[in-house]
Amino acid sequence: MERHKLTYDISQLRDYINWSYFYHAWQLKTPAQQMEIKEEAMRMLDTLEDNYRAYALFALGEANSDGDDIVFEGVRLPMLRQQHLPDATEPNLCMADFLRPMSHGIADRMGIFCTTVDIGLEKDFDGDAYKKMMAQLLADRLAEAAAEKMHEEVRKTYWGYAHDENLTIREMHAEKFQGIRPAVGYPSLPDTSMNFLLDSILHFADVGIRLTESGAMKPHASVSGMMISHPQARYFMLGRISAEQVEDYARRRGVPLELMRRFLEGVAR
Repeated sequence: MERHKLTYDISQLRDYINWSYFYHAWQLKTPAQQMEIKEEAMRMLDTLEDNYRAYALFALGEANSDGDDIVFEGVRLPMLRQQHLPDATEPNLCMADFLRPMSHGIADRMGIFCTTVDIGLEKDFDGDAYKKMMAQLLADRLAEAAAEKMHEEVRKTYWGYAHDENLTIREMHAEKFQGIRPAVGYPSLPDTSMNFLLDSILHFADVGIRLTESGAMKPHASVSGMMISHPQARYFMLGRISAEQVEDYARRRGVPLELMRRFLEGVAR
């Protein structure tokens, strides 16, 4: 397994920021409003440049699927499978589907990662509510931008499976790259307690991330997840899952059923 820690200056990430989510947070819909807030945000980024940074931590290693589990460098990462799709012709997807089965006897490859920002971006500016909100929203965008830039570097250099990729930032935001970067807490990986397993491999504390009892990350402006290279890999929404799958998942995770039900409160029936 190879493991890397990257440090980014804000100036390295500005072009990677996806501003659409920033505008949505401010509930701004007109181009004039959006341009005004973006210009103000860019000025604030100038003032933050010398005092704050973003960080990425990732590991690349051997991985295979084993049923609905992913086994990454000997660590078992249980996954969940879609159920009750409205279109019966569509497959019920699981993240493990995009890796070579262990039974084939050939190792596949995968990555895991986390990104974050200096905690001060969320704690400073207490004397000014507007600036504090602006800084917190920018912190969220910078953590996501760090994930975008890190993933590009992984695809083109560290892993190198798409070394000749030539995408614009807009195309990257539209996920035109080969493979996927599913994040913990998002529709395909809704169980935030998965972070405990990723942390056991990556050691989130090395970039200043700590986990709450539910697996949520602090700073809040942090992202974690996996990197899968399969050309047919795609994002999907898990949706509601049955009580039987919750029980099976809890067993595979080695977590008490009632605790797992709390972790999966948003998707469990």
